Amino acid sequence: MDSLRFLRILLLSSSILLLSLRSTVTAGDIVHQDNLAPKKPGCENDFVLVKVQTWIDGVENEEFVGVGARFGRRIVSKEKNANQTHLVFANPRDSCTPLKNKLSGDVVIVERGNCRFTAKANNAEAAGASALLIINNQKELYKMVCEPDETDLDIQIPAIMLPQDAGASLQKMLANSSKVSAQLYSPRRPAVDVAEVFLWLMAIGTILCASYWSAWSAREAAIEHDKLLKDAIDEIPYTNDGGSGVVEINTISAFFFVVLASGFLVILYKLMSYWFVELLVVVFCIGGVEGLQTCLVALLSRWFQRAADAYVKVPFLGPISYLTLAVSPFCIVFAVLWAVYRVHSFAWIGQDVLGIALIITVLQIVHVPNLKVGTVLLSCAFLYDIFWVFVSKKLFHESVMIVVARGDKSGEDGIPMLLKIPRMFDPWGGYSIIGFGDILLPGLLIAFALRYDWLANKTLRTGYFIWAMVAYGLGLLITYVALNLMDGHGQPALLYIVPFTLGTMLTLARKRGDLWILWTKGEPERACPHHVRLEPCSE
Repeated sequence: MDSLRFLRILLLSSSILLLSLRSTVTAGDIVHQDNLAPKKPGCENDFVLVKVQTWIDGVENEEFVGVGARFGRRIVSKEKNANQTHLVFANPRDSCTPLKNKLSGDVVIVERGNCRFTAKANNAEAAGASALLIINNQKELYKMVCEPDETDLDIQIPAIMLPQDAGASLQKMLANSSKVSAQLYSPRRPAVDVAEVFLWLMAIGTILCASYWSAWSAREAAIEHDKLLKDAIDEIPYTNDGGSGVVEINTISAFFFVVLASGFLVILYKLMSYWFVELLVVVFCIGGVEGLQTCLVALLSRWFQRAADAYVKVPFLGPISYLTLAVSPFCIVFAVLWAVYRVHSFAWIGQDVLGIALIITVLQIVHVPNLKVGTVLLSCAFLYDIFWVFVSKKLFHESVMIVVARGDKSGEDGIPMLLKIPRMFDPWGGYSIIGFGDILLPGLLIAFALRYDWLANKTLRTGYFIWAMVAYGLGLLITYVALNLMDGHGQPALLYIVPFTLGTMLTLARKRGDLWILWTKGEPERACPHHVRLEPCSE
C-alpha cells in the first residue's frame, strides 16, 4: 500500500470521530426547553408536528411545518378530515389585546411575544378564529406550554407554532394575493420505519464485512510468517501486525484522537458555511475514492490475480498494480457524479456506497492491538458524544454536535459524513441517519475480537466476536428506541452502544479468565496449532 493512500486514510479516520452522531432531523427540530413544564387540565396535549398546507387563489402552494401547543383543541390526523380555511393576520399582530378584526372561522396569524401564548389563543377564539398560527421570532420551533399560575385554559381552537421563515413567506402571500387559505393536520408517524431497519442492518453488515476482512488478513499474515519461520526461525521475530500496512492505535493516540476530534468539531461549528461544507464534500470524495478503490481491488483480485500482481511505476505515487489503474477511473467518476448530484433525492445511494467503502477500508488499516486501548478509545468517545450533544448546550446555548450534523449556517442539507436512508413510510419524510463514528469506533473493537478468535482457534460460541456483535446490535437498537421516545431529538449513539459492546467484552473476558491476555497482549497465548504455527507459542 502506497504512502499517499495511507496519509489520506489516516487523516480521514482521525476526523470521522467527530461525526459519531445518531440524529434524525425531519421537518425541523423542536426546541426542548420546556420539557419540565407539568401537564394540567386544559394543558395536557402531546407535542405533535403539524402540516400547514397553503393555497393561493385555489392553487396549492407551499407547505409549512409547525408544532402543536400543549393547550387547545387537538389537531386532526387525517388530511381528508382537515378543511381549507381562510388565512388572515391578527389586528393587533401580537393578539395580546382583544382583536379589532372580527373573524368567521378564519385561521388567524399572530406574532410571538408581549404576552402569554394562552392569552393570544383566548383573544383569537373570542374574535371567532378557528385556529391560531403563532410565528416564532427564531428559525427553530418552540414548545408552547402553560405557566403554573394559569387558570383560563378552556381553549377550544388549536394553536400551532411556526418558524420565523414560514411567517415571512405567509406575509408575502397575504400581501400579494387576494385569497390565501390553509389546511391544518398532523399525520401520525409510524412507530418503526423500514428505513431504520435497513440502516440498522447496514451498520451491522458493514462491521461484519470489515471484521472478517481484517481477521482474514491477520490469519494470512500469520500463515505467511509461519512459512518464513520454517526457513529462519531464529532470525525473524514474530509480530502480529495483521499484515503490512496496518496502523495500530496506542493509549496515548486513542486519547488524543478524541481531543483532536473535539477541536475539529469546534472549528466546524465556528466556521460552518457553504464553502466549508463544500470543502468537506471534497475531503469525503477523496476518502470515498480511496475506500471504494481498496474494496474493489481486494474483491476483483480473486478473479484478476495476474493484473493485481503486475505493477507499473507512476510518478509521485510509486508502484501501482494494473488492477488498481483499471479500477481508479470508475471510483473517481462515481465520487464526482455523487458530488455533482448530491442534492437530488437519489444521492443518498452514492453517499452510502462511498461511506461504507471508506469505513471498511479504515477498519482494515487501523487496528486496536488490545482491550486496554479499545477501552480507552471507546470510553473517551463515550464522554465525547455525551459532552458535545448534551453538555455543550450549557456553553454554546445549543447542541454543537447537532448543529454541525444539520449543517446550520451553511445553506446545505447537513454534512456528508453520514450514512442515510429516506424514511419510506413516514408522512413527514426526511432521512434516518447514522454517523460514521457510530460504526467505526465500535467496529475497531469488534474487528479486534474476531482477529483474536481466529488466531486463538475459538468457535463462535466460545469466542468474543459473536457476543460483541450482538451487543452492538442491541445498543444500536436501543438508540433508535430512545430517538423515537425523544420526539426525534438527536441522540448520542455511543451513549448506548459503548456500555453494551465494551461491557460485554470486559465481562466475558473476566469470566473466562482471558482478561489479562486481552488487556495487555491482545493475542492468544496457547500451544501452536498444526495448521498455523505462531511464534512465540507456549508448549
